[in-house]
Amino acid sequence: MSLWRPQLSGVIRLELKKTFFSRRGWWVYLLALAPVGLALMHTLFEIRMQGRYHRSHTIATDGYIYATMFQLYFLRMGIFFGCVGIFSNLFRGEMLEKTLHYYFLTPLRRELLVAGKYLSGLLVSGLLFFVSVLASFYLMGRHHGVAWSEFLRHGPGLAQLGWYEAVAVLGCIGYGAVFLAAGMFIRNPMIPAAVMMVWENLNPFLPGFLKKISVIFYLKSLCPVELPNPPAPLSVLMVDTDPTPAWIAVPGLLIVALAVMTYAAIAARRAEISYSE
Repeated sequence: MSLWRPQLSGVIRLELKKTFFSRRGWWVYLLALAPVGLALMHTLFEIRMQGRYHRSHTIATDGYIYATMFQLYFLRMGIFFGCVGIFSNLFRGEMLEKTLHYYFLTPLRRELLVAGKYLSGLLVSGLLFFVSVLASFYLMGRHHGVAWSEFLRHGPGLAQLGWYEAVAVLGCIGYGAVFLAAGMFIRNPMIPAAVMMVWENLNPFLPGFLKKISVIFYLKSLCPVELPNPPAPLSVLMVDTDPTPAWIAVPGLLIVALAVMTYAAIAARRAEISYSE
């Protein structure tokens, strides 16, 4: 029992080196930096157009624009595919490179190996999207100058930013657990990723009881700015469901992630390596 902490920290350090500097993961950084670039271009354009015949918009409009970008890009693309790229390769990548047996030959409990890989992926994905949300939110309204600073310090700005950060991290926790388990048990983890992507994007059109069998439903419930329904005909097909309160959504996501990881850790005890698959 006295060895589990140094063993877990050793796995995390080793996996962080491989995850941060992996050549296969360069596109994850682009996913995280894309909204920062968009927000920067937006604020530079507004600064350049100040004083000209340009109808500027309000802070509330920028908040609505950011809420749209967060729900459409961060939740449905950036965090989702980022977790696919990071977590699904933690075990499947070792299988492809024929290096997983080195872990299995060491006197290391399989549960610690699963936990170490998951925590390392969570640190990488959480840090990337935490910084991305922070930078993109700040840059989105920076062209308002002093008014934006007042909105952040004395208005609802910091509270909104805190919820966006929490949703991003919770998304990494939930999707990360699912895709790490998929990389362990399924030969091609892209297949469950594609199925889950379709299911998550169909969520607005599903009945209420099916909406709740998804990660994005709970993440959207925690977003600080609610978006209106799209115009017809899509709005006709959508099914309105009351959002889940935070005191249920947050523990619910954590419990689901813990259950998936517990199953993966137990299954890892009986895992056998077959590089010929």
